[in-house]
Amino acid sequence: MNMSVKFQEKSKSKYLSPEQIAEFGEKVDAIRREVMDNIGEKDAEYIYKIRDFVRYSEIASRGMLMFGGWIPPVWLLGTGLLGISKIVENMELGHNVMHGQFDWLNDPNLNGANYDWDTMATGDDWKYTHNYIHHTYTNIIGKDHDVGYGLIRVSESQKWEPRFLFNIPLTIQLMLFFEWYVGVQGLHLEDVLVYKTKTWKEVWKESAKFRKKATRQIAKDYVFFPLIAGPNALPVFAGNAVANVIRSLWASAVIFNGHFTEDAETFEPDNTENETRAEWYLRQIRGSSNFSGTEWLHILSGNLSHQIEHHLFPDMPANRYAEVAPKIRALCAEYGIHYNEASFFKQFGSVWVRLAKCSLPNSWTSTLDQSKQKLKGLLGF
Repeated sequence: MNMSVKFQEKSKSKYLSPEQIAEFGEKVDAIRREVMDNIGEKDAEYIYKIRDFVRYSEIASRGMLMFGGWIPPVWLLGTGLLGISKIVENMELGHNVMHGQFDWLNDPNLNGANYDWDTMATGDDWKYTHNYIHHTYTNIIGKDHDVGYGLIRVSESQKWEPRFLFNIPLTIQLMLFFEWYVGVQGLHLEDVLVYKTKTWKEVWKESAKFRKKATRQIAKDYVFFPLIAGPNALPVFAGNAVANVIRSLWASAVIFNGHFTEDAETFEPDNTENETRAEWYLRQIRGSSNFSGTEWLHILSGNLSHQIEHHLFPDMPANRYAEVAPKIRALCAEYGIHYNEASFFKQFGSVWVRLAKCSLPNSWTSTLDQSKQKLKGLLGF
């Protein structure tokens, strides 16, 4: 069965013929060309402003922690600002630069091949697991490791295991230590801890780059800055730790909202080798979720509030997604394709509903759904 047809059977979108899918893909290409042919000065100004914000907010926040961290309001302000600085550096600067969105500037500091962000994951490891694996095989069970990160169950197509009864607490743990989980994602630790198909010796060998990067990050935030703070070492240490947790919680929430909402689809691996560009576009739209909000919400999310547009155009400067989104939304409406968008909190709420459902075996959830429908019938709903 053609993969594009298989798509339609599980979707809220209407059936599209192969000709319609091809036509849809051509129109998406036209939207991309229109923007990419006009990137220039305003995009350069934008990313330089973001870089300046990251630099100066980090300087200001670390200064507050070093010289006034013993004063509770100053500590709270410094820690909060450092958390925001780390969020913007990761989401709107690092993530987008490492996608190659600003390679055209020919600035070595904003080149995707050179940039290495302030987090545990090395640039090279992340670009492989994210830029290549995730963006190529988006939401395909067994190919995209971002479908649950090897820790949680987010799709009924994933085989249920007893450990998934703890889906909710496991997700909370994943969010709290998200920086670390992303750092070791490429090591597939579940193969050692759960499936026993890998040895710790193999993991140790494969983790050389991660261990080097993690050592540097730990030394910077938990040794160097507390040390130079002298008598304020403890407030600085605590501020750095809390700022890193703030970043992990926010980054994971944004990513979950973009991929794990109830309407975000997952796919079987059938026929992906024969997938056309237009079918790939459809899969990106159907497997992604947007959330609405203010300009600052978009910046703090790295414009991943426009996750659909990011998955369609990962190398497009992210500051352009806001102007592209209405065109993609209108195109989806024209072809009857479901465009998954809601407020941040509505999407986040639906993530937890999905996680709760996926914590149970499929047979249990089917029984619960049937009982729910019978109850509605009895009550006349």
